[in-house]
Amino acid sequence: MVVIGDVILDRYLWGSATRVSPEAPVLVVDVEREELRLGGAANVAHNVRALGATPVLIGVAGADAAAESLRRELHAREVDADAGVLSDPARRTTLKTRIIAHHQQVLRADEESREAPASSVIDELWRRIERALPDASAVLVSDYGKGVVSPAMLDRLLPEVKRRGIPCAVDPKEEHFLRYRGVSVITPNVAEASQAWGRRIRNGEDLIEAGFQLRDKLAAEAVLITRGEEGMSLFTSEGHAHFPTRARKVFDVTGAGDTVIATIATALAARAPLEEACVLANHAAGLVVAELGTAAATVAKLIESLGDLPVG
Repeated sequence: MVVIGDVILDRYLWGSATRVSPEAPVLVVDVEREELRLGGAANVAHNVRALGATPVLIGVAGADAAAESLRRELHAREVDADAGVLSDPARRTTLKTRIIAHHQQVLRADEESREAPASSVIDELWRRIERALPDASAVLVSDYGKGVVSPAMLDRLLPEVKRRGIPCAVDPKEEHFLRYRGVSVITPNVAEASQAWGRRIRNGEDLIEAGFQLRDKLAAEAVLITRGEEGMSLFTSEGHAHFPTRARKVFDVTGAGDTVIATIATALAARAPLEEACVLANHAAGLVVAELGTAAATVAKLIESLGDLPVG
């Protein structure tokens, strides 16, 4: 499976806060440990790998210490970082640092480049995409708005994927929404869907109207609107279906969208029907929101969660 998008490194500083700084009215966190995790398209690829598929990750990192750490984390999770993750000395690797005190996030600091890569980098990205497409069982676009997924890239990629008959799943960013035309499935959350629709989705009637109108506007096979604790709603040519949340507890929703899109794309790559893919994604998301920070649903955990489904 080809995963294209913005790779991110998540850094967590864990500690305790027992006093206020004398320099400013802010908490002082005594850091006890540091943890690095994958974010963005890198976390999507991690989720794909955890589900037993082989991702080809295509993106851009800087030529800095964060990039080295990102590659180590990818290799540790058996995701190949050499075939498609380019080094661009002109960019900073996207690094999100979260400070956690007593299991609560108290601060996030972002280091990143948001502009599009240089044309030479974009050309090399496209060459790597072209090399990967002949063997692709599915294509997944993870757009975090950091510059890798651009209108020019989408206008080139999506018609080629459609021409080859490869299933394509997109986790969207608002500013590119109308560029995701003709995809197999797009997975906006309620806020993203509201912005693309042009009005706030306030109730079930709005949701249904927005879902079908967005599907028509994009000429997409399906639109899946993720709704947090209210589950997910799928809109296709055959109608709509709702999937209540499978989360037993919600500790942190960070990365839940990565898990949803990775699970759906992996299921489509295995030629599962879309509704079955959504059931799997719903269970997988329920597993990862029970953990703090980005996480992945393994095959074993997913099978265990599916065991709760009624028989017959």
